[in-house]
Amino acid sequence: MTVANQKGGVGKTTSAVNLAAGLAIHGLGVLVIDLDPQGNASTALGIDHRQPGIASVYEMLLDEVPLRQAIQKSPFSERLYCVPSTLDLAGAEIELVSLVARESRLRNALDEDLLVEYGIDYVLIDCPPSLGLLTVNAMVAAQEVLIPIQCEYYALEGVGQLLRNIELVQAHLNKGLHVSTILLTMYDGRTKLADQVAAEVRGHFGDTVLSAIIPRSVKVSEAPGFGMTIIEYDPGSRGSMSYLDAARELAQRAAVEGGLA
Repeated sequence: MTVANQKGGVGKTTSAVNLAAGLAIHGLGVLVIDLDPQGNASTALGIDHRQPGIASVYEMLLDEVPLRQAIQKSPFSERLYCVPSTLDLAGAEIELVSLVARESRLRNALDEDLLVEYGIDYVLIDCPPSLGLLTVNAMVAAQEVLIPIQCEYYALEGVGQLLRNIELVQAHLNKGLHVSTILLTMYDGRTKLADQVAAEVRGHFGDTVLSAIIPRSVKVSEAPGFGMTIIEYDPGSRGSMSYLDAARELAQRAAVEGGLA
């Protein structure tokens, strides 16, 4: 599942790591692939991605290391793994342009046998806030797209362009790709605007929108600064409970679709 929205500051990385942590708490194996050069997902999962010589997603995309060498276990859970990002990834967009099968590098690097060996049920790919080659690689590798949308002004700005890009990837590179999930983030129940935006998004996307809504929360914003997910940083907070609810809902949907429920 690719977590994508080219608009910055919508809670994309926050949602990717906290949904991953929530799914792990619900007993599922999760791998987060940090495809953002800033490496915030790696930091939040407790992975030291600044040490020299670390095997990262950058080397994996360039076929320099296999997934087995790049994957690391998060200290927060036996079921939570990460392929970290480093600053080297910032130049990858340019380097990928001249490579063979440049849009499929990530898909080709994902070793299905290794995912089974590690007990991985979900792969969540955290994208950079852009629609470049890294995001295209994420969409070619994934089956589903999760779009976080903030309950604020201009919430749907840019989503149309993202949907058009997803359609292009569907048409030419990955026929099975579809938008399976919309997650409402940064909800402030004290404002009418938040309710209006939530209603507008639900009216537009219907059942694709999760029932769980992520509230605007200082604790959620603080957690990455301590190298943690909100679930690790403050398990009893509203933000933590909301992400656990969203993760449960995500898992239940997958179980129903897979005929397991």
